[in-house]
Amino acid sequence: MSGSDARFMALALSLGRRGQGQCFPNPAVGCVIVREGRIVGRGWTAPGGRPHAEPRALAQAGAAARGATAYVTLEPCSHHGQTPPCAEALITAGIARVVAPFDDNDARVSGRGFAMLRAAGITVTTGVMASEAGRDLAGFLLRNEVGRPWVTLKLASSFDGRIATATGHSQWITGPAARRAVHGLRARHDAVMVGAGTARADDPTLTVRDMGARRQPVRVVVSRRLDLPLMSNLARTASDVPLWLCHGRETDAALTEAWRGIGARLLPCDVRAGQMDMASVLRELGAQGLTRVFCEGGGSLAASLLSAGLVDELVGFTAGLAIGAEGLPGVAAMGLARLEEAARFDLIETRDVGGDVMHRWRRVQS
Repeated sequence: MSGSDARFMALALSLGRRGQGQCFPNPAVGCVIVREGRIVGRGWTAPGGRPHAEPRALAQAGAAARGATAYVTLEPCSHHGQTPPCAEALITAGIARVVAPFDDNDARVSGRGFAMLRAAGITVTTGVMASEAGRDLAGFLLRNEVGRPWVTLKLASSFDGRIATATGHSQWITGPAARRAVHGLRARHDAVMVGAGTARADDPTLTVRDMGARRQPVRVVVSRRLDLPLMSNLARTASDVPLWLCHGRETDAALTEAWRGIGARLLPCDVRAGQMDMASVLRELGAQGLTRVFCEGGGSLAASLLSAGLVDELVGFTAGLAIGAEGLPGVAAMGLARLEEAARFDLIETRDVGGDVMHRWRRVQS
């Protein structure tokens, strides 16, 4: 891998991140077109998933694309969907070389895009910044591989791990800067997910505010009985911002009709031992096209996801105060008897956020 290949691919990856949370079910891809060492075109997947990164970059490059190199963060698509194949667009534009990290694991592509390019006489180089691209596209790749989205679990807690006092008072444990950072994280995910208890207790809107988001994340509430208040903020905004309710398959027909009538999407999922089966919930969300889900609790939902091995990343915001043992824990009981039963995560980032500490952890791969 040459130094210039790494430099231009790093730029393409940074562009691709601009599409995170904005383009599901499509991947958030970046593209940079370079001719004789000069950038002549840049693009990333547009909100809603179209146009793709490559045609946007080619449109900017114009005639300068002929004989140029295209740096793309994922194999160009080869199939006709709602847009023509990106591989075909690169060929038509006269691109001479394509640099990418790896094959797209979408069964509709899976090497066919590269094959089209090579058949047209275009040089294809792969393996450039593959690990970095794998992290950025983890949700898309995971959904294609196992059928569920990437799950980030966020907890905002006191120094002693409590998310509220014994009376349920929690506003605010962390400061304004940490809360703004949470809105930024919401904006980079396709959906924000909470449990029914959190929806009832906090009456949240779960929207991204003051961040200039062009596309709001889907609000997902996991509620076995659909026993959620119909006079809540979520209900009031259901026709304006997508609201998906994951519920048990045996639900009161009147509640089902009421929520559907105000604009919510209802997703029946499996129930196991009287609790929502979170593997079933995530499979359903994956089937709906979601690639990245940001879970904001509460404790029971967090425990269910962790117990089932369904959390890929942890994001914690820790404040400098102690609430005491009578406070509400961030994660409900999990029934662990030995430490080796607990999932391990690697620390990947820690930083100060307005006086609170943000720490990010990624699941240890077995």
